[in-house]
Amino acid sequence: MKGSVIALDRYKGRMAAARIVDGHLEDLLIEPPESVTLPGAIFRAICDRPLKGQGGMMLRLPDGETGFLRQGKGLKPGQAILVQVTGFAEDVKAVPVTQKLLFKSRFAIVTPDAPGLNVSRSIRDDDDRVRLLEIAHDVMQEADEGLILRSVAATASDDEIAEDIAQMLDLSRSVRKDGDGATPELLIDGADPHHQAWREWPEPDQLDAADGAFDRHEVDDMIDAALGSRVPLPGGATVFVEPTRALVAVDVNTGGDTSPAAGLKANIATAHALPRALRCRGLGGQIVVDFAPSPKKDRRQIEQALRAAFRADGIETSLVGWTTLGNFELQRKRERMSLRACLKGTK
Repeated sequence: MKGSVIALDRYKGRMAAARIVDGHLEDLLIEPPESVTLPGAIFRAICDRPLKGQGGMMLRLPDGETGFLRQGKGLKPGQAILVQVTGFAEDVKAVPVTQKLLFKSRFAIVTPDAPGLNVSRSIRDDDDRVRLLEIAHDVMQEADEGLILRSVAATASDDEIAEDIAQMLDLSRSVRKDGDGATPELLIDGADPHHQAWREWPEPDQLDAADGAFDRHEVDDMIDAALGSRVPLPGGATVFVEPTRALVAVDVNTGGDTSPAAGLKANIATAHALPRALRCRGLGGQIVVDFAPSPKKDRRQIEQALRAAFRADGIETSLVGWTTLGNFELQRKRERMSLRACLKGTK
């Protein structure tokens, strides 16, 4: 099927959202177990103990959870601060948090700690930029908070954008009033998959939010494929994406293609497919790619393809570079729980 579809449903009892483009799973969001703290959640936390030599601070969160703040300079034990969860905690580790709060909606992001009005760089039309800045000035006026207008705002109406900005601004001020207190408290929970899909994904050609949406679009089969390591590539090549305790290993095979350019073709196809493969599997951290054999002169072309693919991905990923053994290393932010860990315990 050509075009894009967003299917909102439940998968094995968990709230879930799938984005399908031209019949292929492009993105997948599944609700993690109830005990897991969602990224984006905002807490009033209590400083517990500094980490000497690291500059960080351990924090007390509600329900006996522990948070880790990387920049704890100037904070004292017992002090109440507002923090936002930046990612999923690894096994037996503290929840990663930051003091730089973001109040994010579909069109606007209010940034209390970063004043100034900004428009997404991907909006290049001068008329659109002027229109959006005029709306921002009208709503924000003399506000101390900062604002970022997201790329999708270019297609929204003036009223929709203004309402979105006003709601996020009010939410920001309401939450920051609750910063003082003697006990840790959850002030805003992270977005569930359906809300996150509305907020982050582009407008689809078809939205299917009725019961049975996953069955109608064969999403269950796509999830089963994502739970495996094999990713087929155009031309018969294959890439295997396999998480280990230390890193994510990616292996590229050219398949039956024995032409002189087989390696380069498979590697370019891998560069295009890798962001989607990692995104749908919820994988991050250290990633090592064992590309198919190809001459060193092709490395620049492969790296350019990687940069273009990950630039459009949306999850922060650093392309570290080539190793002595000829592998390529990446570092990807852990914004999501791995698909296997998310579904652990389901039937």
